[in-house]
Amino acid sequence: MARLRVGLRAKLALAGLAVLVVPIAGVLYVNEMERLLLEGQTQALLARKQIVETLQSNRTEAVHLLDQMVRQLPDGIYLKSLQQVGAKVTLVGYAQSSARVSTLMRNIEASPWLQSPELVEIKAVAAPGSKELRVNEFTLKVQLKQTAPPEEPKASPAARPAPAAKRPPATAKGAKSS
Repeated sequence: MARLRVGLRAKLALAGLAVLVVPIAGVLYVNEMERLLLEGQTQALLARKQIVETLQSNRTEAVHLLDQMVRQLPDGIYLKSLQQVGAKVTLVGYAQSSARVSTLMRNIEASPWLQSPELVEIKAVAAPGSKELRVNEFTLKVQLKQTAPPEEPKASPAARPAPAAKRPPATAKGAKSS
């Protein structure tokens, strides 16, 4: 077997090359790790931003739901429970007649915040606290509309006051105008 003889200059050149390559490789590795870390942090911040935006957009949902219940509930209907899971709302209550439940369903269809009323069940039961009086107990499912209702129209440009007329620039006394 023949031995390859490497001179001192070649050995020094290889050692010098190794001294240069190792730090460069280390710097490249650190830069790649920093890039991946920043990318992960960016993704986490974007996910957090999305959650905050979702919470912000749904913040007034409960207020609108309760407001619409007050506005849409006809006389002769009394709610026993109202349960919301996501965009689905389940109403359980008592009605003096099934026609009143029908009126409630029509009112919900016309609501800017509620939609798709679905009557699950209606049955005649004794009124709570009375054995003689009969009422209709009902279960109704409703969907919250995901988009905000159209806003009231804003004042048209014609309704805005006209801007003040511009005056021509004042001329100096004694100056002739052409």
